[in-house]
Amino acid sequence: MSELETRLAELGVKLPDVAAPAANYVPFVQVGDIVYISGQISQNADGLILGKLGQDMDTEAGAAAARTCAIGLLAAVKAACGGDLDRLVRVVKLTGFVNSTGDFTEQPKVINGASDFLVEALGDKGRHSRSAVSAGALPLGVAVEIEGIFQIK
Repeated sequence: MSELETRLAELGVKLPDVAAPAANYVPFVQVGDIVYISGQISQNADGLILGKLGQDMDTEAGAAAARTCAIGLLAAVKAACGGDLDRLVRVVKLTGFVNSTGDFTEQPKVINGASDFLVEALGDKGRHSRSAVSAGALPLGVAVEIEGIFQIK
């Protein structure tokens, strides 16, 4: 088990298998030492995490949903690294989309669920630049979708 996976296990996190794409795209693209991970939707072992922030979901629940997206991102990074997560150099950037009402303004607090988790799990490797934006709807009605850019060796 890699050093990073040992840390994840200490946090009670087991990386899921990377889901097959549902349309005409790939889970990741590598260009040099940079890996672009396709958007990961909020889901856990129980299924999709659905909801609209500001309507039927609060900020805390949204942050928990964003955390599941970060776990999905790491699973895709592991796949991009041929199964060796220790090849991860750092998280470069996240772009988070929050399914929210027009008057909901706490998108950054929602995406903190992913950012905080990555720093907790990866330390300084997890610090990244970021955008957090509102979306009137997301695929399948999920609460959060996050895409990421990562540097690997």
